[in-house]
Amino acid sequence: MVRVVVVGAGMGGMAAAARLAVAGHEVSVHERTGTYGGSVRQYARNGFAFDTGPGLLRLPAVYRDLFVKTGRERLEDRVELVQVPVTARHLFADGSAVSLPNASRGKVIAALDEALGGGAGERWAGMLTRAREAWEATRRPLLEEPLRDEPSSLGVLSRDGAYPAPRKKGLQRLARALRAGSGPGPTLAGIAREELRDPRLAEMLGSYAWACGVDPRSAPASAAVLAYVEDAFGTWYVRGGMRALADALYERCRERRVAFHFDSAVTGVREKDGRAAGLELADGSVVDADVVVAGGGPAAPGGRSATDRGTARFTVLLALRGARPEGTAHRTLVHRAEAPGQPLTVLRPDDPALRPDDAHETAVLSLPVPPGSAADAAAAEQLAEQLLAATDAAGLGLSERLLWREVRTPADNEAETGAAGGRVPPPALPGADGAFLHPANPTGLPGLYLAGGWSHPGGGLPGAGMSGAMVAGLVQDPEWRGSV
Repeated sequence: MVRVVVVGAGMGGMAAAARLAVAGHEVSVHERTGTYGGSVRQYARNGFAFDTGPGLLRLPAVYRDLFVKTGRERLEDRVELVQVPVTARHLFADGSAVSLPNASRGKVIAALDEALGGGAGERWAGMLTRAREAWEATRRPLLEEPLRDEPSSLGVLSRDGAYPAPRKKGLQRLARALRAGSGPGPTLAGIAREELRDPRLAEMLGSYAWACGVDPRSAPASAAVLAYVEDAFGTWYVRGGMRALADALYERCRERRVAFHFDSAVTGVREKDGRAAGLELADGSVVDADVVVAGGGPAAPGGRSATDRGTARFTVLLALRGARPEGTAHRTLVHRAEAPGQPLTVLRPDDPALRPDDAHETAVLSLPVPPGSAADAAAAEQLAEQLLAATDAAGLGLSERLLWREVRTPADNEAETGAAGGRVPPPALPGADGAFLHPANPTGLPGLYLAGGWSHPGGGLPGAGMSGAMVAGLVQDPEWRGSV
């Protein structure tokens, strides 16, 4: 048994804590704020409740594995998972629209052909097929193994061929031309434009990157795997809001006797005899430990990092009078003519736990924005008005039903998570010479490990859960190779 101290009660830190505790270690968590969950939080007022971070879950197998491995209990015994019937409804600036059925390639192809014209579905399916090849080639080193500076891992993830070139000769020539141009390789926006050959399909593909805090104009072509993952494994919602997942993980940690210390800011990592030996706290006290797991903050060392990437998120929470219209999609993406390629996401969960009664509804508007933007109240209110007007122009009719709204800026996210400018950690992506990879979980200081969205394998709920599994494996055995 070793003494483990975890910096931060985010999802990655708690995932590591639960796994290490069940392995028999003495684990404590120091969190600078007054609660757990990192960005997975909820705002409640007058009987309404809203997720203020992630609104949907992909790859729920990550958390199913976590709960089974830490307690012989299924995730579904703690939370109710619902697979949404429609992955997303896209409303385009030209008035066209398409709803994508969840986890059904054939139905998606048919829906695209009907809404956007014959051949649209085939082009989309071809892109997903190549994205699947990228997924199969990089899934293990990207998501299931610790990141290592060796050809079997880093080399595979760095090379720009991670997204295979299309087989048609004309498009093969195009791919070679893109690779020969400036920059480290083809971008997601580039392959969307040239392969999909419809600006609406290109905006659809780009929306997967924007949703993860990545600009498709700079993201490598391999970011197409984000669309493939959603297509292949589906999209899920946690009944009661995504905060229920954080609640369940926190309770699992408590059951495994993880000690939590809230409002306990960490100022540094103690070193002794060339290895991590505990923490220094803001109140001047110290915590002795054999292993330190940093969920971010001052313990993160330098090195390969994508922390200068990633957008922030501007969010407007809407309390609405009137029942949720039957057939409303959980997620709608409004593609605006004034901001081509950068969609506005509208989440409208059909969840009685989030509204005072069935005569009301909640909605969350979310837009990727530059870190630190909308910093003053006037700018924030102006942007909120613009987004609400965009939903009206798209025919959603939310303004006329508005009871009240709450605006959340990147500064709010920075206050809750500590991420500079309110950045949302992007997922790790192969290609681009490794520019979209995050720091490895083991660090240059023995006994210090990294977990959470700003470490391998990157942001998002699945990435956070996987980082915790990797850290737990490495603490048990520094030569651990995976898989999660």
